Amino acid sequence: MAEIIQERIEDRLPELEQLERIGLFSHAEIKAIIKKASDLEYKIQRRTLFKEDFINYVQYEINLLELIQRRRTRIGYSFKKDEIENSIVHRVQGVFQRASAKWKDDVQLWLSYVAFCKKWATKTRLSKVFSAMLAIHSNKPALWIMAAKWEMEDRLSSESARQLFLRALRFHPECPKLYKEYFRMELMHAEKLRKEKEEFEKASMDVNPDYSEEILKGELAWIIYKNSVSIIKGAEFHVSLLSIAQLFDFAKDLQKEIYDDLQALHTDDPLTWDYVARRELEIESQTEEQPTTKQAKAVEVGRKEERCCAVYEEAVKTLPTEAMWKCYITFCLERFTKKSNSGFLRGKRLERTMTVFRKAHELKLLSECQYKQLSVSLLCYNFLREALEVAVAGTELFRDSGTMWQLKLQVLIESKSPDIAMLFEEAFVHLKPQVCLPLWISWAEWSEGAKSQEDTEAVFKKALLAVIGADSVTLKNKYLDWAYRSGGYKKARAVFKSLQESRPFSVDFFRKMIQFEKEQESCNMANIREYYERALREFGSADSDLWMDYMKEELNHPLGRPENCGQIYWRAMKMLQGESAEAFVAKHAMHQTGHL
Repeated sequence: MAEIIQERIEDRLPELEQLERIGLFSHAEIKAIIKKASDLEYKIQRRTLFKEDFINYVQYEINLLELIQRRRTRIGYSFKKDEIENSIVHRVQGVFQRASAKWKDDVQLWLSYVAFCKKWATKTRLSKVFSAMLAIHSNKPALWIMAAKWEMEDRLSSESARQLFLRALRFHPECPKLYKEYFRMELMHAEKLRKEKEEFEKASMDVNPDYSEEILKGELAWIIYKNSVSIIKGAEFHVSLLSIAQLFDFAKDLQKEIYDDLQALHTDDPLTWDYVARRELEIESQTEEQPTTKQAKAVEVGRKEERCCAVYEEAVKTLPTEAMWKCYITFCLERFTKKSNSGFLRGKRLERTMTVFRKAHELKLLSECQYKQLSVSLLCYNFLREALEVAVAGTELFRDSGTMWQLKLQVLIESKSPDIAMLFEEAFVHLKPQVCLPLWISWAEWSEGAKSQEDTEAVFKKALLAVIGADSVTLKNKYLDWAYRSGGYKKARAVFKSLQESRPFSVDFFRKMIQFEKEQESCNMANIREYYERALREFGSADSDLWMDYMKEELNHPLGRPENCGQIYWRAMKMLQGESAEAFVAKHAMHQTGHL
């Protein structure tokens, strides 16, 4: 192995001598490179090989290439690239070849090889890398698409790209993504040929006889379209092909054919109707004069939206399903939330949205999510009456939905309704206890701002009777925070005393009380000890930080007793288990040496 490493280092010497001779690197730097290269060579030549060693080798060589580039730019020297950079690139390619041969299944490794070749190697070399990768990973359509795009866009070889797509489709005959990219590629090829032909004609040169009219019109793309829609069914795929075709102005006939087929083949798909309706927004007015004033433009946009809605109205009659109504209400909501300075347009959009909502609600063809979405949007724009109408309708239909009730109550709070407390009570009648926590918190927060301390405390006490288990932990923390905000330390301690036996707790519950105590002018160390002791009773077997903080408190507090630290340490060692005990020992050792 030593002979192989020595031979590979000797192979480097000509490039290193050149680097030193032309002044890109000093003699000391060349020696450092040789030492580092020897270490890297050893790791990739030993019997047991690791992928990380190959990656480190390649990364070092790439860093070296980039450094050479920067130094060339700095001194303005651009010669001897064959002897220096090309030699390094060739060596890296060899390392990549070895690594990709050993770890064939590592796609990321192949992609790194591709990325390297794109930046540093020749196009011919990269073409071979793609071929080797696809021979192993033929089951990944994304890699075929990557290779074909490179052939088309970087190598400018549409024929090679076409062959790659055709091979890919033999492996994946039902892959929509492949068909879409192949379709796009043929349209791009046709567009490129059309531009070339125009340039020839402008220069009064004879047109290349290879330019057939069929190809220039996108005949190959049409064949792909016909084949693909016979294999892949569904409006979604059809619409995606139409969206691609619309990017190319010369393909008007193809666009019309795809559009007509979409309407003929997929009339029972909501996506078809949705696409046809939205298309009305893109169709320009038939009048010769385009609107110039802001008001005229707003009226024109309003007309387009009316045409869209006419299609949607026909759609919900032909296809009265939840999915179709969802498309309609989503469109209305998108237009409603679209920014506009026109009061006329905003009013029309609100009116239209509410009309469509009422029809869909009457038919019970909207999902809970859409009630929420619509109500939130209306609330954001301060349309409280309409938001309440939607929220009330939603709670009537989805009586067991906590978020729907919360939304309704949020609207009522914003509306300054006088019956909030009664409506909270009504919500709890319909909801399961396990989904009520957010409503109890909302009630308490509203009460804090709108009612007396006694009323708010009554809400917290009711909540703690109704909410049990893990959810009650959040409620206790909120109760304690409220008590400190509204009544200071004395009130917080009274709440703490009333809850100190009401498990479960969180560590934060006790830490809050410790912090409240420390914020007092006459901080009582006996109270701090009490809070720590109660916290350790609950969490002492797992929370090493709690023990450490207790010891620090005894050491650093003016009224602390440092002599208690030894006893606390041994208690901690008895109670803590497993990794918590190890963490505690490590933290204690660091503290002893002054790192904490």
